[in-house]
Parts: sequence; C-alpha cells; structure tokens
Amino acid sequence: MRFKITLQKEPKHTELVTCVGWTTPDELYSGADDHQVMKWSLLNGETSKVINLPPDCFPTDMHWFPKAAGGGGGKKGGAELFVLTSSDGKFHLINRLGRIEKSTEAHKGAVLSGRWSYDGTALVTAGEDGQVKIWSRSGMLRSTLTQNSIPVYGVCWGPDSDQVLFTNGRQLVIKPLQANIKPLMWKAHEGVILTVDWNAVNNLIISGAEDCRYKVWDTFGRLLYSSSVHEYPITSLSWTPDGEMFAVGSFNTLRLCDRCGWSYALEKPNTGSIFNLAWSSDGTQVGGACGNGQVIFGNVIERRTEWKNFEATVVGAKQITVRNVVNDTIEKLDFRDRIIKMALGYNHLVVTTSSQCYVYSTKNWNTPVIFELKEGSVTLIKQAEKHFLMVDGAGAYVFSYDGRMVCSPKHQGMKADILNPQTVAISNDTVAIRDKADEKVVYVFDAQTGKSMGDGKPIRHMVEVMEIALDQCGPASERKISIIDRNRDLFLTSVRIFGMERKSIKIASMIHMMAWNNETNMLAALTDGKIFVWYYPSAVYVDKDLLPKTVFEKDTSEFGKSPQLMGFIGSHLLLRRMDGSLMSTTIAPYPAILHGFVGDSRWEDAVRLCRFVKDDSLWACLAAMATYSKDLNTAEIAYAAIREVDKVQFISNIKDIPVKEARNAEMALLCGNHADAEALLLQAGLVFRAIMLNIQLYNWDRALELAVKHKTHVDTVLAFRQRHLSRMDTRETNKRFLQHQEGVEINWDKITAKMEVEYQKERERPAMTSAMGAGDSTSNAPPRPSRRERP
Repeated sequence: MRFKITLQKEPKHTELVTCVGWTTPDELYSGADDHQVMKWSLLNGETSKVINLPPDCFPTDMHWFPKAAGGGGGKKGGAELFVLTSSDGKFHLINRLGRIEKSTEAHKGAVLSGRWSYDGTALVTAGEDGQVKIWSRSGMLRSTLTQNSIPVYGVCWGPDSDQVLFTNGRQLVIKPLQANIKPLMWKAHEGVILTVDWNAVNNLIISGAEDCRYKVWDTFGRLLYSSSVHEYPITSLSWTPDGEMFAVGSFNTLRLCDRCGWSYALEKPNTGSIFNLAWSSDGTQVGGACGNGQVIFGNVIERRTEWKNFEATVVGAKQITVRNVVNDTIEKLDFRDRIIKMALGYNHLVVTTSSQCYVYSTKNWNTPVIFELKEGSVTLIKQAEKHFLMVDGAGAYVFSYDGRMVCSPKHQGMKADILNPQTVAISNDTVAIRDKADEKVVYVFDAQTGKSMGDGKPIRHMVEVMEIALDQCGPASERKISIIDRNRDLFLTSVRIFGMERKSIKIASMIHMMAWNNETNMLAALTDGKIFVWYYPSAVYVDKDLLPKTVFEKDTSEFGKSPQLMGFIGSHLLLRRMDGSLMSTTIAPYPAILHGFVGDSRWEDAVRLCRFVKDDSLWACLAAMATYSKDLNTAEIAYAAIREVDKVQFISNIKDIPVKEARNAEMALLCGNHADAEALLLQAGLVFRAIMLNIQLYNWDRALELAVKHKTHVDTVLAFRQRHLSRMDTRETNKRFLQHQEGVEINWDKITAKMEVEYQKERERPAMTSAMGAGDSTSNAPPRPSRRERP
C-alpha cells in the first residue's frame, strides 16, 4: 500500500499553507499565510479563491462541521460551515461560499487549533496562551478547561465528545468535561509535542513531536508503538475515518502507517514541511498543507487483500487486479467511480465505490452483481459464507451475494459510523454488534430477519468488551461468540438462549487477538510469546477438564515482537510482524478432518483417525464431541484412550439405563448441565428420576419440592436425607424437612420396593425398544439402575 502523490506545477498560494479540510471526497479547502482560503476541485482540477482574510488574520487551523451532526448532505453536498482559527486570537465561523458568519475573540495570542465535537454541539479551541476552551455551536463560551503556562499546540475530542485530549509541552493530557473527574496526564515525548489525533472508531491516540518521533497510545496512556527517529520534527498527523491507517507529515516527508504504527510507505515530495493533514470522508485520499505554498494530494493505492489462492490489489483509483497464484492468471477490473472499500473471502470479492457496490464470484470475473448505494461512504465490509455485512454512516446492512438486501440490524442508540472489525461480527445466521453507549453489552441479531435473537435480551458481560467474533460453522442453535474484554480475558458464550441465562465461560487470559477458522469451529488466539489454537473450544461446555487437552500451543519468537493475528484459513494461521511483513504458520490437518467426520456422524471413521494419529489432543476432542452428541460408545472409547477412568465408568453406568431421555439427562449431568438434566427428565415424565437426580447432587430442597409437588416419593427423599445426616453426625434443622417428617414413616423395605417398581416401569416403557443410534446402542444385558441410584 502506498500514496500516489499529486502536486500542482506551480503553487496556488504565495505563502506557506497552514491548514486544509475536505467538504466532500472531491473538494478541499486550504488556508495560507497569504490571507486566502482557496477551494480545490478534484473532479475538474480547478482551483478558486473563496475568501480574502483581513491583513492581520493568519489562519492556523481549519475544521469542517461534522457531516454526521447534520452538516452535510452525503454525496449531494458537503458540510456548509467550517471553523477557521487564526493568529489574531480569534476563531471564525465561515460558510462554504466564503461568508464569515461569526468572529469571536477567543485567546490572548494565536488560536493554534480548533475542533468541532463529533455530535456538532460544541467547539474546542487551544491557544498560545496555554488555555483550552469549550464553546457552543453558535460561538458562545461555555467553559475554560485548563490554563497552562506553555502554548497548547494540538487538541482533539474523545470518541463520545465528553473529554478532550490536548498537548502540554512534552505531556499529553486527557481532560473530561465534568469538573469533578481528574484528568489523565503522562509524559509522551522527549521534545515538545506539536500534533495529536484521537480516532473515534479504534479509540487510539497518535502524537508527533520535536523529538522527531510519532507514537501510538491507548486511552490509559500506555505506549503501543514508537517510531524510529526521523530526520525532522513531526509536524502533522491524521487518522483515516475508519481508524485503519494514519498519515504522518514532516519536512519533505509524507508517511502512510497502519493503525499499529508500522509504515506502509514513505514518500519524499519537495514540499517543505507539511503543517496540516486531513483525510477525505471515504478515507481514500489525504490532503496536506505544505510550507512551499503547495497543497499535496495523496491517493491510497496498492491496497491488497488475499483469500486462499486469490490476491486482489487496488492498482489505481478506479482499477483492481486479481491474481490467481495457482495458474498465475490476472484479471483487471475497472470501475466507473473511485474505489472506497473491498473485501475478499468465501469465494467472493466485494467492492464499493462512491456510488455502487460490485459483487464478483471467483468463478466468474466478467459479470458482477451491481447495485446502487444510498451513501457513498462505506466504512466496513465483513463477509460470511452466505452473505456479507456492509456499514456506512447511516446504518449496517446484510446483503446476499446476489445483491439482495437481507436485513438491516439495529439497536437503540446505534452509531453506525464508529463500528469497526473488532466490534462487529457476522456468521451465516447471526450478526453481533457491541453497544458503544454501554460497552459491556453485545446485541445479537438473526442475519435473515434483523430481529433480536433468542429471548431478545442482549449479551451482558461483566466488564467492557473490546473485541467479538462468531464461529462460522455448525447449526445456528449451537452458535458461539468469543469475547475479549478490557482485562484481555477470553470468554466463550452461547448465542441462542431461550428461557435460560447465558453461560459465559472464561477459557484464557491475557489474549491480544483472536480469529475463528473459516471451515471448522477451531479458535486461534495470540498472547505474549505464544499462539494458541483450541481444536474444539465448545469442549468447555461439555467437560472443562478436557479443554486444556484440546489446545495446541506454539512459540511466536520466530515472528518477532508483538505480531498480529490476521486470519485463520484452513490449517494456516496468517500473522503480521511488527515491521508489517506477512508470515504464516500451520497446524496439523487432523483436527479439521475430525470435525468433518463428526459433522457427518461418521463416528467409526473418527475413531479410526484418532487411532491412526495417536494424539491425546485428538482423542480429547473426540471425547468432547461424542459426549456433546450423546454417542456413548464413541465417548467411552475416547475417554478410555486418554485414561479418564472415572468418566469411562460413568458412561458405562449410563449405558445400562433403559430410557433414552434418562440417558440424555445423565449425559447432560456429565457436561455439568444440572438444570438441563432435570428439565429433560421432567419433560419425559420421569419424576422419580428427577427426584433421585437432586438427591444424588445433595440438592435436598429441590428434591423435596418435586416430591411434594407431584405427591410421590416424599418418604424416599426423607429417608435419603436422614441417612445423609446420620453419616454426617448432624441433626435436622431444615424447617421444611421437619414439617414433612411428622406422620411419615421411614421404611426402607417399602422404599426399596417402590424404587424397584419405578425401574420396572422404565423397562416397560415403549421408548426402550426404539432405535438408539449407531453410537448409542446398549448391550443385551437386562437394564438396571446405575450404581449411584441404588439404595
């Protein structure tokens, strides 16, 4: 990826340019020390003068009123008003025709920076006098946030417009608007900080200073990246709107960087210092204010994405080449308008321009599906096997690959313009979106209807959610979502829940990144120094003791310091080193083959595979899969292979139970799902089994409650309770049991006879003679109660 640089032969300004700002993706305004504001049209290449400023007014900064706050009309028209700060201590509100709507005395000395809040309700200015002030939309002073003894060179808003970031010499300060909250301050550079930017989408901060470095920070002041020392001070920085890249300006230097800090490309234009940078709303081009009177334009080209044997590259503003690395064929795709976004996956290439969306199949590059876009600023495309999710400033939309809009999921207060790959996930049947207002909440929607899934309640995590991802395979009823929270803990949660509380189980700590496999439900995650792959993460719902045995670990030292996990395709893990280079590593192909056998219920083939490979991790996966599918024979074989004697004995006892529903309940009990086991028994009318289940779990109150409710085996519950208390050498203190003991005779002979009658009824149930499945067959021995159930 790199910039395609455009410069006029002769500068249009006679003095150095200090600020630039985009109205539409094809129109930019610039202000310079020659007291002029000029308009640049990229459609026809014309430049025109908008306004002549007063002789004592030297512009220092420019910022257009945010389109999302009602200041623009999308493709038809841009923002109508911008703020221009100047050296005379004033800021000016100017419309696009050049008329000054209002001029306000703001600071003593020059006003060095001015920024509209994201919602357009407020304006912040920073001055040479060391003050940071908040103003109303109409230019009325609301408050003075800080008074420093040194100039404030840069200021910007936080993502929610409730806090402000500004420079203080070598320090950065995050100051909330609420007076009672303490500011966060940290030393960021060894020289005076000249420029800062804070992105609303990724919530990351970049800073540049006189120490000739640029740095990336999180909102806690933790350093995420520090560049090497440049030749000259860093004079300008700017994030792309989607937060995926940023541009860095210095003397005769323009650099394009990834959000992690490493550099895509370095250009050396002859422009002098680049004092200000601004990105167009679609994130495809950057404008720069240059010291020699020029305005530099950089168009982002050579964006590249890969999927299996296909590689798509943006080679021009309106052209993409697709290369098949297997046979080295190249397809050239031309577009009517400028390319905004593209995504390649699941055998489809999705490309959005400023007016249309193109959907190509990897089997046919000649006839794409084309449909019109309501808004030209698409910020995100995420793909699944059957459809893809597209996000623009107005909302999120699910489209099928034939161009039909499937649904538009939304929740109350959703801000579509700040959705990013970490906070949105999609699978064939589910869309998940993290709430920005309450970052502990994740909304899940049906991908076919756009309606809330399950019982309509969102997933509510304990702490703030940083990243979400959905598994891609298997039935919708078993869909899982993985969550990385602010503590960097990794959780697994079920998506479709009816009438029960969601089970969110922690499976790892200190996780930086994660990715689900595209073909099977394997999960990869990256932590300090290691990469983990869970061959069957759902094992945590079956048997927690099995999960550690299903994990593959690999050291990441060969990938350098702090690599990124980019994808998990087939048996290949794609990683990006800190210098930006891509590398891959592989895992064994056997877990994927095992997933395929189990998905087709080919249990005998699965057992043969495990015997061939002779790997405990594979046996552990098969044990969990068979237990989840209630295939008793396979589960018994797999548990025996990993020497889980107690589980083998438990399954052996379960196989002796004559009633299928009772066996399923015992399997649910093996998985730790006590409530599910009881519900299965009650639904099948096996009240006695449900009572005995709670007795075995020492859930005495529930056992008595069931016995009283169904008016059966009250004496059985009381008898087992008495035996338990006598063994513990304690007396009865439970009021309910004391109440029911009065007038109830405990006769073990009668109780044993009653229990035998219950077991005889089970043997005579019609369900006993029904087919039990290839892996669920029992021996020909007469059925009997399990050892745990015998008095």
